[in-house]
Amino acid sequence: MPERRTVALVTLGCARNEVDSEELAGRLEADGWDLVEDAADADVAVVNTCGFVDAAKKDSVDALLEANDLKGHNRTQAVVAVGCMAERYGKDLAEALPEADGVLGFDDYADISDRLQTILNGGIHASHTPRDRRKLLPISPAGRQDSAASVALPGHGPVAEETAVAAPVDLPEGLAPASGPRAPLRRRLGGAPVASVKLASGCDRRCTFCAIPSFRGSFISRRPSDVLNETRWLAEQGVKEIMLVSENNTSYGKDLGDIRLLESLLPELAEVDGIERVRVSYLQPAEMRPGLIDVLTSTPNVAPYFDLSFQHSAPDVLRAMRRFGDTDRFLELLDTIRSKAPQAGVRSNFIVGFPGETEADLAELERFLNGARLDAIGVFGYSDEDGTEAATYENKLDEDVVAERLARVSRLAEELVSQRAEERVGETVDVLVESVDSVEGVYGRGAHQAPETDGHVLLTSSEGLSVGRMVEAKVVGTEGVDLVAEPLAGSLTGSEEAGR
Repeated sequence: MPERRTVALVTLGCARNEVDSEELAGRLEADGWDLVEDAADADVAVVNTCGFVDAAKKDSVDALLEANDLKGHNRTQAVVAVGCMAERYGKDLAEALPEADGVLGFDDYADISDRLQTILNGGIHASHTPRDRRKLLPISPAGRQDSAASVALPGHGPVAEETAVAAPVDLPEGLAPASGPRAPLRRRLGGAPVASVKLASGCDRRCTFCAIPSFRGSFISRRPSDVLNETRWLAEQGVKEIMLVSENNTSYGKDLGDIRLLESLLPELAEVDGIERVRVSYLQPAEMRPGLIDVLTSTPNVAPYFDLSFQHSAPDVLRAMRRFGDTDRFLELLDTIRSKAPQAGVRSNFIVGFPGETEADLAELERFLNGARLDAIGVFGYSDEDGTEAATYENKLDEDVVAERLARVSRLAEELVSQRAEERVGETVDVLVESVDSVEGVYGRGAHQAPETDGHVLLTSSEGLSVGRMVEAKVVGTEGVDLVAEPLAGSLTGSEEAGR
């Protein structure tokens, strides 16, 4: 019997990439590949790249070079790039980085097994010429669902619903069509009690600093039934918290005829057996609706969590970014949220040093940050991105000015999120346990903390706790942005209590 082929998936970038990797893992395992964690143990190392900003692209190139160094010393025979950077640059990346044995775009995902086998056999798969993926779907959102079957959309099923076929019955254990026959296979990579679920793909906004729409394409929603079925499947795999991800969750449903579809979907997701927390990421401030705020702040098992993409607060800078709002309107939005849920978590990212940004603009941003009481703040210095409108602007700031402003606002952000953490001392938080270690202690996250980005909670006791348990705890201290909390007696909740 021939030895089975092995593949390792190395994932960089955002939660959307993590979902894509699990889709690729599902496709490959269904086709007879063995998944391994270490690239050194794999015949093929697949690097799921990020193409967002220069730092992310550098990390992706470094990961590809690191995997290439394994060849000749370990089992690794080939290194393949997939993901956003691979899609964005295609053959240009292949020419610039000959260490990669293949550069595959989104159109290759459905045939990933054949592509890898060709490369493993010494063949060459010609990389694609980059193109604007916004042109693959109709301009009008209403016409996109009917056209989606002919376009490769990671996380979306290529089979039209009316022609869907039954799912295979002989799949390996733990592998299933994550959302029924319309969706690709999905295999979990790791056993964390939290998993991301794609709500949509692409983006229709035209922010002048962002290239994502050009390589991720126009906005297209997944059907609510697909999202629900995938959530049920994840719950069967032991997931306790799902995080809904896309480039813009506030636009969900606009191509399905109902811009308020998220408001009706969230309560259904929250009622899925086994799911104890539903979290929504990436919300556009200009698209926030009173009804959505109400659902996010009042629905049991839905985290009152607001990942709001402010980017700046000075009106002139926002207009140059092709965005909307200002300091006072943003603060009013936060006041509305906290009037309904005082303990709501809020995070955001900001760009400093944008072309034309004045000292007065920067002071306005600092005014907003001082009044916003954000739980987590990401700060980035502006840099030109290929193909964006802002890259053509003439009023660029010197690199040293951008660096100084980045350092200045980053210091302020660090101080402010520490102050916000201190405000939470005395609060009661529901903590999802994610790590239990006899040396490091027990760590988890509260409702105001998303995975990877927003800090964590250190629990002062490990008694009766295990990964995946939800525990009620009182915040007794802070360590920067992180909290220290004491589990309350009899605080194991929901299914954990019932299972004891």
